Amino acid sequence: MNMTDTDTKYYRKGFGLKDEIAGTLDKDYHSQIVDRLKAAEHAMRFGQTTIKLAKEFGFCYGVDRSIEYAYQTLKKFPDKKVYLTGEIIHNPYVNKRLLEMGVRYLSGPYSEGAKLSDITAEDIVILPAFGVSIPMLDQLRNKDCILVDTTCGSVLLVWKHVEKFSREGFTALVHGKYYHEETIATVSRTAVEGGGKYLIVRDLEEAEKICAYIRKSAGRQDFMTTFSKACSPGFDPDRDLSRIGVANQTTMLASESLQVAEMVREALSDRYGSQNINDHFRAFDTICSATQERQDAIKEMLEGGNDLTLVIGGFNSSNTKSLTVLARNYNPSYHIEEPENLISASKIEHLPPGAAEPVISENWLPSGPMTVGFTAGASTPNAKIGELIARLLLLRNESITF
Repeated sequence: MNMTDTDTKYYRKGFGLKDEIAGTLDKDYHSQIVDRLKAAEHAMRFGQTTIKLAKEFGFCYGVDRSIEYAYQTLKKFPDKKVYLTGEIIHNPYVNKRLLEMGVRYLSGPYSEGAKLSDITAEDIVILPAFGVSIPMLDQLRNKDCILVDTTCGSVLLVWKHVEKFSREGFTALVHGKYYHEETIATVSRTAVEGGGKYLIVRDLEEAEKICAYIRKSAGRQDFMTTFSKACSPGFDPDRDLSRIGVANQTTMLASESLQVAEMVREALSDRYGSQNINDHFRAFDTICSATQERQDAIKEMLEGGNDLTLVIGGFNSSNTKSLTVLARNYNPSYHIEEPENLISASKIEHLPPGAAEPVISENWLPSGPMTVGFTAGASTPNAKIGELIARLLLLRNESITF
């Protein structure tokens, strides 16, 4: 079902209550330490510890907007039931805060049993920053409830390209994770034009398998086993890999997305001839600008020299994981979810790149003079960044003085 901003039960532009909720947002997400660091050109020294903060970090515009609309919704409808289809963004603090404010989750770790069947025409449903799939959207529209759509504009741009691929008869090859909410919503857009095909590629290793099949140097059974959960119904690699349009989950590592696209372009060129490549290949760089800016900023910070880097963000946050992968190329770096993950000066709980679960490592924090770099995924509020810096300084026995 198509929706427009003129629908009386569909909202994409908030409710004009920004000023009314500003104080609450500031209280929940503001950090004096972060403000001081920004004012000091993103670097300050506390005793033997120099703190550096990447120039771009934390909340992006899309996340800011999504949370603001959720707060506006609760202000606008104080006496109605308000639901979220799932996590509004991948940050535990933000999701728990909304849960405390009375939001009911229909899925995910914050769900307390609410179901789609519970929703009535009198209720409010917030669509998260990731967007929702077309089948889910249709079900919600059939409920005739009020919908508050906080889907990020960068995600909407990806949808536009994916729909165009399908309209022109190209398979949408999406660099992302097949189980991620954004990617699920994105590939559902191939159905808008009817019968569109998609394939989701996680990494360079999977991309190589796709390229091998295009070049006729890989078997069908192995291919179908690898991508059994990551392709459209009825996907036929012999038919559906002849014309490919590449897009991506907006929070993936930008350099890897570009490499995937180039690998596929070269494989199709080898198969069909470089003179015919425009008939077989399309690509658009759909990494969101905020993701790119944060990746560029951490590289700039690290090239200036650090002894250690801490990256804070949800353990299920793809953009935070990408930042950690970049940081690992320069110095010991740890992806943590909460300031409390700095258990002590000798123990840290963190998520290593590629790991499914966090681990506890020892002897992570050196003594003596050192420089510690900080950055945060696009779903991490300044309040948590500030708490993390304070926690690190406490473990280093340094006083915070301004």
